Amino acid sequence: MDINRIQETLEAYRRGDLTTCQAVDALKQLPYETIGQYAQVDHHRSLRTGFPEVIFSQGKTPEQIVQIFKRLAAQNDRVLATRLQPEVYEEIRERLPEAVYHAAARALYLDRRPDAVKREGIVAITAGTADVPVAEEAALTAELMGNAVQRVYDVGVSGLHRLLDHLAALQKARVLIVVAGMEGALPSVVGGLVSGVVIAVPTSVGYGASFGGLAALLAMLNSCASGVAVMNIDNGYGAGVLASRINRLGQEE
Repeated sequence: MDINRIQETLEAYRRGDLTTCQAVDALKQLPYETIGQYAQVDHHRSLRTGFPEVIFSQGKTPEQIVQIFKRLAAQNDRVLATRLQPEVYEEIRERLPEAVYHAAARALYLDRRPDAVKREGIVAITAGTADVPVAEEAALTAELMGNAVQRVYDVGVSGLHRLLDHLAALQKARVLIVVAGMEGALPSVVGGLVSGVVIAVPTSVGYGASFGGLAALLAMLNSCASGVAVMNIDNGYGAGVLASRINRLGQEE
């Protein structure tokens, strides 16, 4: 961390040389913390984006995950680590006793403000049960960012009447995260039924010709419904972030 620059900014603010907005803008660029030779933790990301840096656990060692999580938890009320496999969690659970493991979302999180009021307006939808892990990653992310998320699962196009039974709730939503593998048709259907923003998330679920989610991705990019936003394959976290940012537009913090 560049402690000197932080102190200089605070002293300038106390002297009246900087307005509150100018001081906040200056501090948004600082600080970060170097951990060994493997990480530089951005402690002021929440000032710039509204949420702390998130740990992408895949490819990291258990020790690296623990150290980064602890550093973030020391500075923030909410911490999220995505793509954390159960066997890795078992290795680190005793070292992070305050954290909660969400098995369906394959994520580890800390929330010291669980009773905070959450913004309504987001619905997470899946075509099938096999798509739930990606949808739960999206839903958990959005919830940690201050949103209430309604789930509507296993309502794919092979049994469309299941989706239509939830039509009233879908049409009230401001943002709909639609998660589907196989042929990826569900976001187009939902996009033609609602006025809210549809975020399509292709998953790697499907047989050989789905090409690990590529077929669903291309189908969603070619959606006949207008204005459907498309995330990358299995990117539930990205969908949750985007849904949260859209949901808070025009609403009081």
